[in-house]
Amino acid sequence: MQLVRGIHNISLSDASGKKSFEKGCALTIGNFDGVHLGHRRVIAALVEQARKLGCEAVVMVFEPQPQELFSPDTAPARLCRLRDKYTLLKKLGVDRLLCVNFNRDFANQSAQQFVEQLLVKRLAVKHLIIGDDFHFGKNRQGNFDTLCQAGNRFGFSVTDTKSFKLSDCRISSTEIRQALEQDRLSDAEQMLGRPYSIIGRVFHGDKRGREIGFPTANVSLKRKTSPITGVYAVKVKTNNGDYYGVANIGSRPTVSGTRAQLEVHIFDFNKDLYGQHIEVIMLKKLRSEMKFESINALTEQINEDSKQARIFLANEFLANENKASN
Repeated sequence: MQLVRGIHNISLSDASGKKSFEKGCALTIGNFDGVHLGHRRVIAALVEQARKLGCEAVVMVFEPQPQELFSPDTAPARLCRLRDKYTLLKKLGVDRLLCVNFNRDFANQSAQQFVEQLLVKRLAVKHLIIGDDFHFGKNRQGNFDTLCQAGNRFGFSVTDTKSFKLSDCRISSTEIRQALEQDRLSDAEQMLGRPYSIIGRVFHGDKRGREIGFPTANVSLKRKTSPITGVYAVKVKTNNGDYYGVANIGSRPTVSGTRAQLEVHIFDFNKDLYGQHIEVIMLKKLRSEMKFESINALTEQINEDSKQARIFLANEFLANENKASN
């Protein structure tokens, strides 16, 4: 799957006269935060339509997401990063992921410009799958009806995403965030179609964990807020294999931390992970993040957290995992 960063990278024609979207595309537009089961139904329909039309299946997302531009202080926590979306969408058969730089200039273009200059001229859209609550253009002047009318004029069809929603359950990124905030990890897993996890690159921290006997792999969250905070029993996927441990997600108030990050203490592990991307799967929340009066008090609590995580893994998680495999 090709990642196209920015509209400027969609060529109208190259030296040979070939356009970026010579065959046109079936397109869907949205945040696709988490790429949950509801999203997957939409993507499956998109790919099927693209194959019927002999064109490419394209997903358009925005960076930053619109709410992050207009209301940065109240924008919801992201369930996943762009890198994670790319990986998940690639597995679903999408041909191109178009990441549009969402800035004031882009937001202020007219609905007509959006349709004619981007959808028709650059993308040569043949079919569009979009939510009936989608708005676009300056002052949100464009909507689902606008797109249907444009489709009649320019020769592309439009389908409402409601046609592909799961009928037996309510799934949305908002619902998943609420489940995570309320520590309902199993509910979030059912809606996502996979356990909730955080993926990121391990960087060099301040080595405080090593000094107190609990070395950690540190991962920057690279987002303003996280949908979860606290201490969790976790499964860690690395290039060296899968391991288990205990993780803290938060700002580390005891050591006057200034940014949110993920710290993972992996049990019985002594390999070098610096620079490697790891996936940390949340299995069970053990407690909320808190500030301790001293490093000694923090060390005692980490020791207790590790004991509780090991007990959970031995008595519940690994036992159930072994049953499932048998």
